[in-house]
Amino acid sequence: MMLVRPTTARLSQVLPRCRRTFITLPDLSAFAPGSSEPQRYKERKVLPYTQKQLYDVVSNVASYPKFVPFCSGSRILTHPPKQTSDGKQVVEAELTVGFLAFKESYVSTVTCIPNSSVEAVASSSTPLFETLSTIWRFEASRAATPNSTLVTLDLEYAFANPLHASVSSAFFGQVSKAMVQAFEERCRRVYG
Repeated sequence: MMLVRPTTARLSQVLPRCRRTFITLPDLSAFAPGSSEPQRYKERKVLPYTQKQLYDVVSNVASYPKFVPFCSGSRILTHPPKQTSDGKQVVEAELTVGFLAFKESYVSTVTCIPNSSVEAVASSSTPLFETLSTIWRFEASRAATPNSTLVTLDLEYAFANPLHASVSSAFFGQVSKAMVQAFEERCRRVYG
């Protein structure tokens, strides 16, 4: 019995043509500009402080590096705060945030309604966020504890840089909880 070694010509007639791929590129569509969907988080908690006490902590933008997670700097750009006809106070602040190896600064407009709410919205020119909005609300609590307040934190963000969005997706879901915990700890330090 004689073994016949197939030639290349015979193999091409018998076997379908196969293409060998040495490099497979991943799907990069998730990294296209504008592909980051805003993430939304909401936290609610009753704290044993008055609305004014809680408002005073959150409206003190200069103290953010002391308790806001990932905030490493805060500089007030508007002195004194602008007063609107309906009693709101508005300041512009440059905030610096850092996580992992990233560090960025952006300008945020902070609108305060005394003893009721503090809203911070990043300007549209920020290199870090496509959108960033943080709203703290303070309402008298119906709990049996006197001087307790229901605190609501609404956080919405979308990173402008897909790399930031990709890296942060693993842990940013916990940010609103961390912010409320840090806020609560700050209140304990300030008010006892």
